[in-house]
Amino acid sequence: MRELNERLRALSYRPAGETDDVFDAETVALVEAFQRSRGLPLTGVVDATTWERLGEARWQLGERLLYLTRPYLRGDDVAELQVLLAQLGFNPGRIDGIFGPQLDSALSEFQRNRALDSSGALTKATLQELTRVRTTNAQRSLVNDARDLAGFNPLSTGSIVLCGEGPLVLELARSLGDSPAIHVLADTSPLESSDFANTHDVALVLSFQMLKHVDGIHLHYWASYRAHSRRGELIASAFATALAIVPEGPRVEVTGMALPILRETKMTTVHVEHGDLSEQVLHQVTTALEGVVEQVIHRPE
Repeated sequence: MRELNERLRALSYRPAGETDDVFDAETVALVEAFQRSRGLPLTGVVDATTWERLGEARWQLGERLLYLTRPYLRGDDVAELQVLLAQLGFNPGRIDGIFGPQLDSALSEFQRNRALDSSGALTKATLQELTRVRTTNAQRSLVNDARDLAGFNPLSTGSIVLCGEGPLVLELARSLGDSPAIHVLADTSPLESSDFANTHDVALVLSFQMLKHVDGIHLHYWASYRAHSRRGELIASAFATALAIVPEGPRVEVTGMALPILRETKMTTVHVEHGDLSEQVLHQVTTALEGVVEQVIHRPE
């Protein structure tokens, strides 16, 4: 509890000097407030993902050396660096708080543009130059958003990954048929699924999770750190439109979130959460999802 309180206090969720070591209703509310700010499920429980994000949130830009390493560095400072570069027209990839190869390339390009040592590391000189120019570019749109709006990042075509657990992933896999363009990873963890997708250069990832407490169907796309996946939102919305016309179908919600599967997977990803579905509704939902997949993803014969 002491370390949890220290992390919450560092983020201004607890008043300075407060020493309450009891995980009470107030603590639950504070944890939920943090989860809401990070696009995580509002459980009030400090699970592994929430604890990890609490640790990442403590970093401010300039407090540590940022550079490309394995495993990738993660944190709010990385996300702030991505935003700054994107506002200046250097494309760091998705704003996800992960220092990967694309951010390394964008930072190196900025350094070359400013006649700095193009090491790809956030040196003191680089940070000073970023700080100098940030005040005149704080209101500029992100280059990522501009590229999306200009049509430079169209929906990809190619193979898809169906992953997760529950009857819907298997039913959709059967409905789509046996094809080398369909990769089915049933009962796999988010990390295993994202690793496979990232190394096989697929066009779309559909992740499924059956949760008893979910009323209807919840469709999630990546959203966090002042940015979101426009392609993910587009596909999730297309799914929602198709499901809306299902006779007596389940209630549908579309929400941007930062769940692990959405953050770790680099290509367009939609995470589908659903409750219990009758056999008839399961078939209708599968047909609706299949129709959208056929429209947005070209599956080679």
